[in-house]
Amino acid sequence: MPNEVPKIEKKRVSILGCGWLGFPLAQRLSESPIAFSVQGSTTTPAKIEQLRAIGVGGFLLTLHPEIDGDSEQIRQFFETDMLVISIPPRLSKSEAGNYAQQIRSVAEQIKASPVREVIFISSTGVYPDLNRIVTEDDVKLPEESASPEMVSAENIIQTLRPQRTVSIVRLSGLLGYNRIPGKYVQGQKDMTTGSIPVNYIHRDDAAGVILEMIKTGIHNETFNIVAPIHTSRRQVYEKSCEQFGWELPTFKTIDPGPDFKIISGEKFSRFYRYNLKYPDPLDFFYAL
Repeated sequence: MPNEVPKIEKKRVSILGCGWLGFPLAQRLSESPIAFSVQGSTTTPAKIEQLRAIGVGGFLLTLHPEIDGDSEQIRQFFETDMLVISIPPRLSKSEAGNYAQQIRSVAEQIKASPVREVIFISSTGVYPDLNRIVTEDDVKLPEESASPEMVSAENIIQTLRPQRTVSIVRLSGLLGYNRIPGKYVQGQKDMTTGSIPVNYIHRDDAAGVILEMIKTGIHNETFNIVAPIHTSRRQVYEKSCEQFGWELPTFKTIDPGPDFKIISGEKFSRFYRYNLKYPDPLDFFYAL
């Protein structure tokens, strides 16, 4: 008998939340030279066809806070090797505590599934303004955090260890494309926050970092993801306003100056070799 070529199984990846970050991540995975079988969830029926158009299986799922959807669809979505959780919390005070309950529902579903690896997208908004460089070790508990509910959600997902590998990815302020910093401050007067160093990451790099982790393997670690150049807010605001012809904001100095933090992304570079496309926020690509 002639030698048969062994069939290579595609790694299955499901993305819970194909929004502003999750959708381009799904597209990058679908287009990757390394073959992945990609599924994505959305709360919007119209986006199902958009996902299918890029070669991604679309699922209509919502969290109320329990996972709501067709039971067979839920089972199929979690029938995967890796789950990326990309659902940011809502900012409404009336929904306080709801996010942690949503993530607890997801964790329970994972326990009943074949999922072996989990990437949980969090935020560097968990760090308070400590007026210094901050690392992943500065916040591990909700009571240490500027965003206690987000840290509670992180800790819920980490209870899946050691049976599963869980990476927590704390993204800095997501910008790029139609998220333009100057758009939100154009024409404002006497801003007192101009001297604060920025902690930003371009969407292309956020998706690129997660793709690199999926390709090369994840670790039971927490990582900050941030552009390494921390220029001032004033510089970033002024440049993006000038780029789009918007009225420049004005600034005034206060004494003492505003509180700040500088997010360190050094730990990630010890685990992965990924060169940021946009290390300097002054060079971020935007488009209206």
